[in-house]
Amino acid sequence: MESRDTDWDGVRLHVVTGKGGTGKTTVAAALALALASGGRKVLLVEVEGRQGIAQIFDLPPLPYEERKIAVAPSGGDVYALAVDPEEAMLEYMEMFYGMRRAGRALTKMGIVDFATTVAPGFRDVLVTGKTTEAVRRRGKNGRRVYDAVVLDAPPTGRITRFLNVTKEVAGLAKVGPIKNHSDLVSGVVKSPETAVHFVTLLEEMPVQETLDGIEELRSAGLPTGGVFINMVRESQLPQAVLDTAVKGRFDVAELALGLKAAGLANGADADAVAEALADEVVEHARRTEIERAERESLEEASLPRYELPLLADGVDLAGLYELAESIRTQGAA
Repeated sequence: MESRDTDWDGVRLHVVTGKGGTGKTTVAAALALALASGGRKVLLVEVEGRQGIAQIFDLPPLPYEERKIAVAPSGGDVYALAVDPEEAMLEYMEMFYGMRRAGRALTKMGIVDFATTVAPGFRDVLVTGKTTEAVRRRGKNGRRVYDAVVLDAPPTGRITRFLNVTKEVAGLAKVGPIKNHSDLVSGVVKSPETAVHFVTLLEEMPVQETLDGIEELRSAGLPTGGVFINMVRESQLPQAVLDTAVKGRFDVAELALGLKAAGLANGADADAVAEALADEVVEHARRTEIERAERESLEEASLPRYELPLLADGVDLAGLYELAESIRTQGAA
């Protein structure tokens, strides 16, 4: 494992993205638990309408309100919010125009769908605006309400467009509340308080999409965070055995003798079992070699890297806390 210690103390908005199938939502949830550990208060936000957070924490579908969903290790609370664009628009209209009742009538007429079809970036402004408001919010004591906010963001392929709200609404409004609102959102997203993390697997397509996404963010002037390599399988074989197997020099006869000596198989059975085991070892060695090459590719990004284990029993609540502990001990929270 190769990771770099990183000080995230100044970061309040952790945006988590990744190619579909990499476990993006799972890593976002585990990161929220890790950040909350030790008595902190963290908000976990989802914006895609999939109710992924509810599924991971084994909860009913989340409403459009912030509610406590978990207690972190060593104390600390995780709250969750499933952002609904229509509700976010009602809040927006109330905040800037005092038109909540009229807004409800407009939503019944499908005005949100109409507006976001004409100006697709407007939907992103609504949901990112709600998230950044939570980052900025202060209580009566003047302190921030949340120590950190974790955003389970859209996939890597559209993360730059999703976050680059100022550019997205440039053609929609040059002045006025929408422009001011997008500038406020952009001020948080592009500040040192924000870090965009990528979730990947040690496979060619997710790694390449991660590298492309990092480059796009940097070109747009958006802040990058770390790379979480998910579902890592530790090899149980010595490197010398892997090196031999990947070169096709694995001695099946010697393996059969070993099986016989251990009393695990006899005669022809030993040869058949040895042949099957040899195939498995070669496949494992080749996969390990591919993973090594993908790790080297990720080094090009020059970002902190954190490796999370493949959970044999799948991601249940216990597994989620295990991932959170791994994140915490590697210095990512």
